[in-house]
Amino acid sequence: MNETMVCVVGNVATRPVYRETVSGPSARFRIAVTARYWDRERNSWADGHTNFFTVWANRQLATNAAASLSVGEPVIVQGRLKVRTETRDGQPEWMSADIDAVSVGHDLARGTTAFRRTPRPETSAAPDRPEPALHRPEPALDRPEPAWETDPAPPPPADGTGEAATGAPGGDTPQLLPEAAMVT
Repeated sequence: MNETMVCVVGNVATRPVYRETVSGPSARFRIAVTARYWDRERNSWADGHTNFFTVWANRQLATNAAASLSVGEPVIVQGRLKVRTETRDGQPEWMSADIDAVSVGHDLARGTTAFRRTPRPETSAAPDRPEPALHRPEPALDRPEPAWETDPAPPPPADGTGEAATGAPGGDTPQLLPEAAMVT
């Protein structure tokens, strides 16, 4: 649940490697992310340290990334950061920073791209079933529709007390019709 989500902006450093696995397609590539800063002494932008991440993509994202990305292209990658530590025979401990990608795309701040939607694969797991027809019952003809209107206010009494024959104060409050008060 508490995973570190990152969004990195950089350049594709290696050609995407695509593989079909038992669990579905998988692709990986390296991304180079270089920090830039303003150098006051030179009065210009300068490159800082470059970080390299291995980006892992799965399923449809893997297929699309392998077909769309080339070395040197600017990309934006969003995903879960995974820092892995390994020990190899006779070597000191080795660390790698990987990103399990959720989304990969070209950085449109640095260029243009032409998007092409991929057709969805046909799934034969579910049999073809027609959409269920919505059945709407016919209104009952023997039952009249309720009247949602109000009675006009009764005229004020002749004695000037302001009370109508119904007992409502002021004599000008509209009253519901009896059939409107009954909801079925």
